[in-house]
Amino acid sequence: MGVADLCKDLVQLRSENPPGETREVAEYIYAYLAEIGIESTVVSRDGQRCNLIARHHNHNPKLLLCGHLDVVPAIAEGWRHPPFSGAEEDGYIWGRGSSDMKGGCAALLTALRRAVDAGAEPPVEVVFVCDEETGGCYGLEYLLAKEMLRPCDTLIAEPTPPLSPCIGQKGLARVSLSFTGEPGHSSLYPAIGRSAVMDAHEVIEYLKALNNREYPVSAEMETIISRSSEVLENLFELKGLDHVLSRVMFNPGVVRGGEKANIVAEHCDLDLDLRIPWGCTASEVVSEIAAEAPSAVMKVTAASDPSCTPPSARVTERVCAEIRRVYGEEPIPIFQWAASDARHLRKAGFPVVEYGPGEVTTIHGVNERVCIDSLIRAEEIFYGIISEYSRL
Repeated sequence: MGVADLCKDLVQLRSENPPGETREVAEYIYAYLAEIGIESTVVSRDGQRCNLIARHHNHNPKLLLCGHLDVVPAIAEGWRHPPFSGAEEDGYIWGRGSSDMKGGCAALLTALRRAVDAGAEPPVEVVFVCDEETGGCYGLEYLLAKEMLRPCDTLIAEPTPPLSPCIGQKGLARVSLSFTGEPGHSSLYPAIGRSAVMDAHEVIEYLKALNNREYPVSAEMETIISRSSEVLENLFELKGLDHVLSRVMFNPGVVRGGEKANIVAEHCDLDLDLRIPWGCTASEVVSEIAAEAPSAVMKVTAASDPSCTPPSARVTERVCAEIRRVYGEEPIPIFQWAASDARHLRKAGFPVVEYGPGEVTTIHGVNERVCIDSLIRAEEIFYGIISEYSRL
């Protein structure tokens, strides 16, 4: 089975998160690995959100191949092909998860199969997790807490631009604030009463000001941020994105407040998603928000600092060498504006690089798709990486 056909099969196995039920796709990969003589185990906290691990008998594995099996939900309306059809047309595989990241999982698996068929016994371990899209508490965080993974060089097959492996990513903070005001008749506001909705609005105004702040970083970091910004602008064909990686980006994703138009709002809830740049920490930003809303009840549901793997790290150099060999062009390692499981692994001591096939501008959107040529090239790159680690 080629990489395109495997990608189709994986897309057709539904694993939307929520609810996050990945048993069917995990068992499919379990059978695939068994066919090539690799033993694996399906691990789950609750019986439905399933991870798959294949451990090497070597006590010191050299490379971890990593991917996630869950995908974001999809409504069929507006799609060129049904989102879980895995349809092939115009040189693409179409469907939810084709780019993020079942295409990358397929390329890892077919590359591993090639290495085994070539007679190698790759010193690699494999992990496919169930809940990257919802934070990792049933996936990588759980596996790391149970010490089921051993630190080593790590390749995550997340979708990236073809010449740009991701060697770092911004931090993340998800914060929920609950405001309580003083209700009264709307005709007397703001002279009488305090609006919980306006209290939330003031925090949003503060975040708009925070977004203008620049944070000092080293010259090396500044260079990587600058070239990453150029890649981002070219990818989305937009100018003026040079601040995305250097500033706190924020999204007031959910605002729920007020009781009636003629009552001064007594309650308001605000859910924030913040992306943290280099030069500051998630806890610093969260503390500043808390200081701006001293009367609000705050709950932090996720927090991680920005992280990176050095350009000189072995795994970075190996990935870049294979990209250079396959594409015949010079790779441009970048920092990522979003977050992934790489943050959990780096915190636990794993040197991580993300690289994989995909149409980055379509992920999480209608008509998500992956180019078959990029799948084939990714498989070749992954095969070269596995082969190099087999020779170490």
